Amino acid sequence: MNTALITASFVGALLIFLLIGVSSAWASRGTGDDYYLASRDVAPSLVGLSAVATNNSGYMFIGLMGYTYAAGLSSFWLMLGWILGDLLASLLVHRKLRKATAAGTSSFAGVLSRWHADGERWHILQKLAALISLIFLLTYASAQLIAGSKALHVLLDWPLWSGAVLGAVLVGIYCFSGGIRASIWTDAAQSSVMLLAMLTLLVTGVVALGGASSAVSQMQAIDGFMDWFPRDLALPGPVGALLFALGWLFAGFSVVGQPHIMVRFMALDNPEHITTARWWYYLWFLLFYGLATGVGMLSRIYLADPGQFDAELALPKMAAGLLPDFWIGVVLAGIFAATMSTADSLVLSCSAAITQDFSSSKIEATWVLKAATLGITGCALLLALFGPQNVFDLVLFAWSGLASAFAPLLLVYVLGGRPTQSIAIQMMLAGLAVAMGWRALGWQQYIYEGMPGILAGLFVFGVRRAAGQGVKEMAQIR
Repeated sequence: MNTALITASFVGALLIFLLIGVSSAWASRGTGDDYYLASRDVAPSLVGLSAVATNNSGYMFIGLMGYTYAAGLSSFWLMLGWILGDLLASLLVHRKLRKATAAGTSSFAGVLSRWHADGERWHILQKLAALISLIFLLTYASAQLIAGSKALHVLLDWPLWSGAVLGAVLVGIYCFSGGIRASIWTDAAQSSVMLLAMLTLLVTGVVALGGASSAVSQMQAIDGFMDWFPRDLALPGPVGALLFALGWLFAGFSVVGQPHIMVRFMALDNPEHITTARWWYYLWFLLFYGLATGVGMLSRIYLADPGQFDAELALPKMAAGLLPDFWIGVVLAGIFAATMSTADSLVLSCSAAITQDFSSSKIEATWVLKAATLGITGCALLLALFGPQNVFDLVLFAWSGLASAFAPLLLVYVLGGRPTQSIAIQMMLAGLAVAMGWRALGWQQYIYEGMPGILAGLFVFGVRRAAGQGVKEMAQIR
């Protein structure tokens, strides 16, 4: 491999992203609302592309690829459950969340605390939601930096720490220059590179194997790799697969509990444009998920001994073995783009929690907002350097924790329920405790822990409502 050419193409793509992000500073209005929500005037196409690029992050390139490499065709059940759950969340929540955002708050926790039509603000709920967001989003951000580090380590033989540092520097520049607008603009460009990188690798891999039929034949020769149903489930066969998919449906629905993704829809220019944004989002999502699954399965042929390396390195190793040097750099840029598109969003959401939710009054001074953002970036970098290194586990831990805390409350809101602040807090804590306990017991290997977590929060509301204890009804936001 020509390392110099790979590095040049990689750096060239990153410089383009950097220029796009920095140029967003010209559109800045110098307010907290603009820094965190782009003044709520983002076009639906940009919202859709940005949200899906943020959702399909280093987890997709590194974590999910490793899972597909190990599981084979049965990974389809994860994809099916996830996308259906995500679509259900979009149909139920997104439009009403955007309408609720019009009340004038700049953070996800702020929307949860001011959802009601009378504009009442629940200070304790807001601070608790901000604290939960901060803890789990920091974990999530560190996972993105680790994902980028692993790719650079394999393709350029850089030390693992160097990729995390580079990612943190670039994320800091994005967030410092234009806030959420910089993140959204670069997301749109990065989403194109991500698709191009994955499509290039899939086509090259299939051609090198002699065509699609030859590739499938070689996959069938691997014991259990082309089985439709996962083998390691408590209940084998279609019943176990359906339960597995049901668990991942809750994982897909859990998108409503992810502040860094939901702020994209909160920034939409008009709630009535949510359908257009949804089209952009799901067309890209389905195409990319299909390509990623195909490449993950191909990697098992090219890297036949799963016991000799970290499965999460399957994609960069496959790229290094198949592609010309220039395209290796493009694929590397696609991986790094994916990690950055999510990491900068996570960092901004953490910054919003500190400056908008913990503070007794909204902070508008731009230098304070940017200083908080840089501080959060530094914390995420330290966690990436010295914390756990498994991207898939870190992302799922953060994803399920946020979902279990916030998804039940949002679902109750959009369906017209109005719990008191005390019950809302109980719902959040119960969902979070059950999800974390489920994972601590190791039961996530049977059912994704977000499912019992979300159900626990809803159960608390149902019990308190049945008892008539502090639960009111309210008309749905229209």
